[in-house]
Amino acid sequence: MKVLQNKVALVSGSGRGIGKAIALKLAGAGASVVVNDLDAVFADETAGEIEAAGGRAVTCIGDVTAPDFAQKFVNAAMDAFGTIDIVINNAGYAWDAVIQKTSDEQWAAMIDVHLNAPFRILRAAQPVIAEAAKAEIAATGRAQRRTVVNISSVAGLGGNAGQVAYAAGKMGVVGVTNTLMKEWGRYNVTVNAVAFGVIMTRMTAGEAGKSSITMKGKEIKAGVSQEILDAMESGIPLGRAGTPEEAAGAVYLLCLPEADYITGQTIVAGGGWSL
Repeated sequence: MKVLQNKVALVSGSGRGIGKAIALKLAGAGASVVVNDLDAVFADETAGEIEAAGGRAVTCIGDVTAPDFAQKFVNAAMDAFGTIDIVINNAGYAWDAVIQKTSDEQWAAMIDVHLNAPFRILRAAQPVIAEAAKAEIAATGRAQRRTVVNISSVAGLGGNAGQVAYAAGKMGVVGVTNTLMKEWGRYNVTVNAVAFGVIMTRMTAGEAGKSSITMKGKEIKAGVSQEILDAMESGIPLGRAGTPEEAAGAVYLLCLPEADYITGQTIVAGGGWSL
């Protein structure tokens, strides 16, 4: 039996990039996955790859910042698989500027996607997790282990010039992690965070000024220049940026049975790099 057989995972932002790598990694270990993306094409692609490899997946298309999304996400898991065992709050993007050039719109967008969305998803999942845990405790004296992994960033832990809003959201989710670790321990839920360093995704790998993403009808520049990327990599002890698969590996480790007694931790997956 695969190590995550019979587990059900919610993975936000899993149509592309790190989220897709996480979804494929968990599915490869036997988990059934609810795949989320703004774009149905990418969500369907991830789900299709999981199913082609013999796994189980359903999609939940939508914007994680929408007020009604969290319940929709939870309902997708319950309707398809009947339970929730793993929650990965991964969806996000960067919209950068120094503080004097950061608009209220930018600030709100970063807090919304990196902090409000995980909060709502976890709040919506709580009744499902609590009810299942209480039933297991009544039946056997102990709840099965469930897990939450929230995605943070080294920018959230150490700050980063030009990312005041992004850093605030990413540090905020560490506070959510540490609080839920204390609230949900009684349900045998481990709650941890992974803070990524430089990972080669469309947000970093694209050529500066020529790469962009579109969010809510607004085009946001993405990518960094080769000069900046070289400078960042020169400060990484391992000498290079990480891959989405390596980022996914850090999340996967915290979902394994061997991590049953690890909770309330923020693990840095950055090749040794810190700000």
